[in-house]
Amino acid sequence: MRELVFLLEGQSEREMLNGVIPRLLPGVHYRCIAFKGKQDLERQIVWRIREYINPQARFIILRDKDSDDCKIVKQRLLDKCRKTGREVLVRIACHEIESWYLADLAAVEKGLRISNLARHQNKSKFRKPDSTKSPKQELRRLTDDRYQEMGGSRAIGPHLSLDNKRSCSFAVFMAGVRKMAEIAP
Repeated sequence: MRELVFLLEGQSEREMLNGVIPRLLPGVHYRCIAFKGKQDLERQIVWRIREYINPQARFIILRDKDSDDCKIVKQRLLDKCRKTGREVLVRIACHEIESWYLADLAAVEKGLRISNLARHQNKSKFRKPDSTKSPKQELRRLTDDRYQEMGGSRAIGPHLSLDNKRSCSFAVFMAGVRKMAEIAP
């Protein structure tokens, strides 16, 4: 059975993807495996991918850039994944997945039920949110601390625009997921 398996840094990414993937790829079987942070993810990915039972599974790793160099992080993850012999896509959220939410303030407004957030979208820091150094803090400030990682990701995910290009890392992630879903097993 064809399957996409997302290996994620944490639970908030799972919550967001559960609101995005069914809309992006209706009918595609997917599974989200959330780890307990980036160190746990990096420590277990080789074993998890190698031991995964479904030979037709395709793997997508999603990790926050945080303050690391995204090219170095991606290369390190790709080097580990080569050992598995499986099809793996690595994507890095710049700086955090909250950058993706800042790129779509209409989704944040709908998900958190806060009026007038979308009107801020044309401000310079929200037009290219991948350059925001602390997107999680910015999102909390913008929402008067109503944004919390788990609940916020769960609420915002179903409203995220699937074709939003304001966050380059989101657009690249979405294109990669679409491509992985098209690859014949």
